[in-house]
Amino acid sequence: MKKLMISAVMVAIATAGFAQDALKQAKSLVEEGKLNEAAEAAKPAFTTGETADRAAAYNEFSKMCWDYYVKNQGIKTENEVKKTDTPYDQDGMNRAVSMSYEAALECDKIESQPNEKGKVKIKFRGDNAKQWMAARVNLINSGQYWYNHKNMEQAVKDWKHYVDGADQSLFTGMDMTQDPYKSEICYYIGLASYNMKNYDEAKKYAKLAAQDPKKVDDANEIILFATKDACKTKEDSVQYLAVIKDLHKQKPTEQRYFNLLLDYYSKPGRQAEMKTWAEEEVAADPTNKMAWAIKGEVDMNNQQWDDAIASFRKAAEIDPTFVQVIFNAGVCFNSKAIDLQDKLTDKSGKISSENLAKVKEVLAEARKDLEKARELDPNREKVNWAYPLYRIYYNLGDKQKAAEMEALLGSN
Repeated sequence: MKKLMISAVMVAIATAGFAQDALKQAKSLVEEGKLNEAAEAAKPAFTTGETADRAAAYNEFSKMCWDYYVKNQGIKTENEVKKTDTPYDQDGMNRAVSMSYEAALECDKIESQPNEKGKVKIKFRGDNAKQWMAARVNLINSGQYWYNHKNMEQAVKDWKHYVDGADQSLFTGMDMTQDPYKSEICYYIGLASYNMKNYDEAKKYAKLAAQDPKKVDDANEIILFATKDACKTKEDSVQYLAVIKDLHKQKPTEQRYFNLLLDYYSKPGRQAEMKTWAEEEVAADPTNKMAWAIKGEVDMNNQQWDDAIASFRKAAEIDPTFVQVIFNAGVCFNSKAIDLQDKLTDKSGKISSENLAKVKEVLAEARKDLEKARELDPNREKVNWAYPLYRIYYNLGDKQKAAEMEALLGSN
């Protein structure tokens, strides 16, 4: 039995010695600025069977990396203050701060676990938590460094370390709510994640940023376009629509959300949905000229001339310079006149003078709107009123006006 106990002790000593050798090698590599090689060399120290030893190993590795960061940060600061140009490891110092923090987190996770006797012994948390409450802001700086150097993955990793720190056991009992940088960093995580096409992460952190009234508009834009670009199925499109509608509801006067809804409903096969949406919009805000215009266009496309004209006239009441709706009303009156003439013409192709007068009454209404459109847009920059007016003048028998329009059309 004694021999077996001695053997067990020898194994424990050998294991501890092996771990220390690994850490010693890692320290030497850290001091040379070979951070990635140091992490590989230290791995055996993190995989020993003794939980306490593993926690201590992570803690020791964290200190090594932190010392390297402090050393190089000191040179950088001195250069800035004294206007000197002493070389320092800029990449290494930013990598070191992240590695140091990660090792401190692993140390805390391990020592938070019960030992073989079911007891939890916290040894390193106090010092590490105190250090990182003050030093965590350096993760913002390292993330900014990598962002500026186009290493988006490392930038996001460091920024997430900063933001997600509030949920780490390392900071148990500490007030993490007073954070002046959180919303800004969440926004940049969302933006970088979006650019990397990691849409779920983009939405997750943009939603956190949106909790800040100062960032809500920019953050919502990330949420919106991440949802849109992630669309692959019908369900995704429904989700995207829900996001736009929610944002539009929050800020009904924000034109971009209205325009995005218009873009969504303008896709082929969504005319019925667009009509419903337009009706909802005019009910919610009867002063929204664009909503009336859209409702008019839907009815116009469905050849519901009277409904379309009523909507266009409503939009023109709100904005008397809205030349497009005035022009559309004239076109609808013209189309209505054509339909009426077809209806009132007998099988032999004749129409009574009384019925023809009815048709001309409608054409006269079309004339008024199209002439108003001409007055508002004489150079036809927004609407091309010339040909519809020519047809109306011709059908009304106004030869002089028809000739004027014909000459105008011929000059094009």
